Amino acid sequence: MIVLAAALVLAPGTPLGLLTNAVQALAGVLLPSATVFLLLLCNDRAVLGPWVNSRGHRGRHCHFNFVVDDPAVVVLFPGISEGTVMIIFVTGTILAVGVIILVKFLSPAIESTSPVDDISPATLQRVWRMPPLDQLAPARLTVLERMWLCLLRVYLVVAAGLVLVRIVMLATVGT
Repeated sequence: MIVLAAALVLAPGTPLGLLTNAVQALAGVLLPSATVFLLLLCNDRAVLGPWVNSRGHRGRHCHFNFVVDDPAVVVLFPGISEGTVMIIFVTGTILAVGVIILVKFLSPAIESTSPVDDISPATLQRVWRMPPLDQLAPARLTVLERMWLCLLRVYLVVAAGLVLVRIVMLATVGT
């Protein structure tokens, strides 16, 4: 990757401004997915033990943490107005809250119990080590979490596709 990047930068006629903007747009598209997986990790008691997010940080479940990706929208559609971005954001938020409420009423709550709950928090924080990966139980995702992950996949495919289309459009117009 480093050699490829160096070759691109050193090649004569490479549109470095386009390349820089493309990398930034792609980073903006990938940020929400990285944030979602980080939140899932931070809320996993089996992995973090006493260092897991408290209920105050995550609400009842981690899906109440929202991620907004306005920079990618603005890069993909530079002529879009602030009002339109706000309408998209508000509409998405209303839809997300509606889905959360709907699934909350349709699926039973899953309470996790862990053998580490019987030890005092101070002692556990001093001695906690994450178990080896092969000893961790598979993640038990709720219906809502599975749905959000499917929606995240769709978002990544569509957003990455739009970024690539935009890059190709800018590259062909510039030549």
